[in-house]
Amino acid sequence: MENRPLLSLVIPAYNEGAPDRLPRSLEDITAFVAEQDFEIEVIIVDNNSSDNTRDIAAQAAEQYPYIRVLSEKQQGKGAAVRRGMMQAQGEYLFICDADLSMPIEEVLKFLPPQADEYDIAIASREAPGARRVDEPELRHIMGRVFNLIVKIIAVRGLNDTQCGFKCFKRDVALELFPLQTIDGWAFDVELLFIAQQRGYKIIEVPITWIYKTHSKIKPMQDSINMVWETLKIRINGWRGRYGKKAAQQNRQPAP
Repeated sequence: MENRPLLSLVIPAYNEGAPDRLPRSLEDITAFVAEQDFEIEVIIVDNNSSDNTRDIAAQAAEQYPYIRVLSEKQQGKGAAVRRGMMQAQGEYLFICDADLSMPIEEVLKFLPPQADEYDIAIASREAPGARRVDEPELRHIMGRVFNLIVKIIAVRGLNDTQCGFKCFKRDVALELFPLQTIDGWAFDVELLFIAQQRGYKIIEVPITWIYKTHSKIKPMQDSINMVWETLKIRINGWRGRYGKKAAQQNRQPAP
């Protein structure tokens, strides 16, 4: 495709219709897009929402031609993100949580000229210069424990694998996402594990992160599931699930 947008924002959305969730985020995103001198597309992936999330997204798409709405029937954030990333057309593909707990302006930290020499750039709440706002202490502790588990089992050297904002260069995304098997919360651990296996350069970008209420995460249940998913990733690695042969079998053509 010629004249690709520089940036694709991929937003997984499940029951995000509350006024302070997707509607407010879309106000911020459309204002941000209007201020930029490069092309941006916004892809909202509705993941079987039972509220008015899809209607909100569809109304925004009618008003702004750079917004697209997709549906993903397989439940799980990982499934919704995979769907959006495989349909995205930009040179830089950015996963963006629907609540915008990272102010949208910080996306510029992931793009040239502020950042360029990387394959994957992940937002970090732990890197020097990062700032957390209003996060409950228990949630912070649980996140640190999970990150330690991730470091031991799967992904080495990264201090914040679970922040929901990550940027992939296009060719890297099109290689990694067809290999993704985890549809749940630990999908990004899997992608980073595969990326490290293949020698891709991953950088952490310090951000301001603002804790938002009405989180979709159930701390105890989802933490247990994420540990189990991380173990599955390690087992998949031992079994060669992410090898070159698997990549050839699973590769999908670029849109």
